[in-house]
Amino acid sequence: MSSVEIEVIGGGRMGTALLSGLVDSRWCAPEAMAVVELDAARRASLSEELPGVRVVAEPLEAPAAILAVKPADAESACRSLASLGAPVARVVSIVAGTRTRAIESWVAPGTAVVRAMPNTPALVRAGVTAIARGSSASEQDLAWAEEVMAKLGRVVRVGEDSLDAVTGLSGSGPAYVFVVVEALAEAGVMAGLPREVSEMLAVGTVVGAGRLLEQTGRSPEALRVEVTSPGGTTAAGLRALEARAVRSAFMEAVVAATERSRELGR
Repeated sequence: MSSVEIEVIGGGRMGTALLSGLVDSRWCAPEAMAVVELDAARRASLSEELPGVRVVAEPLEAPAAILAVKPADAESACRSLASLGAPVARVVSIVAGTRTRAIESWVAPGTAVVRAMPNTPALVRAGVTAIARGSSASEQDLAWAEEVMAKLGRVVRVGEDSLDAVTGLSGSGPAYVFVVVEALAEAGVMAGLPREVSEMLAVGTVVGAGRLLEQTGRSPEALRVEVTSPGGTTAAGLRALEARAVRSAFMEAVVAATERSRELGR
């Protein structure tokens, strides 16, 4: 089997997005990357989506691999990597709910394992990813994983025990934001706006508010206060939200998602 520098195990959306980011950043030549995908139809699509990248049905020898499969397929994928003539030295896992100690038990002894939790905005390279090292991973391994995952957006280092909270906040968080956009758009229609106009205003408002937070570096509280005139329209709207405990509802959503992540991990 011919070797490559890095291979992604699993040709789903996140694995494909990561490979695309690596290709576009010229992290290494496309020919030095591979994606392993069992489904023949998906392999055909990947060959078109990722020109130059090797698309194969079985793992190749490589010094590093990104594990991007469903949790039920993680063990078999890891054991396939361990059975190669030259087992991988580094594995970055983006498999939800699968802890590093499990992955370490499936790969070759001494393999450096780093667990990563990206979120769906990574598909447009605007994600946030938390990474945590396993027992055999060094500072150099963690720095390498950070460099790779940065192709999908921002990266933060945490302890593995914090990854459930990361899942509850940023992993599930895009869904919370989408609910807000849906509600704002529907409210605009109720207030008399055409649906197309209302949806455009809702999406633009959330995107613009996010950019304002990111580019100014100011706190959400400071920006909220700035847009809220005493006795004005925004104050009236915020009063209605607080009366219905919307802030508390979001906090409870994160806590509930965090606990569910812990349950799945067990």
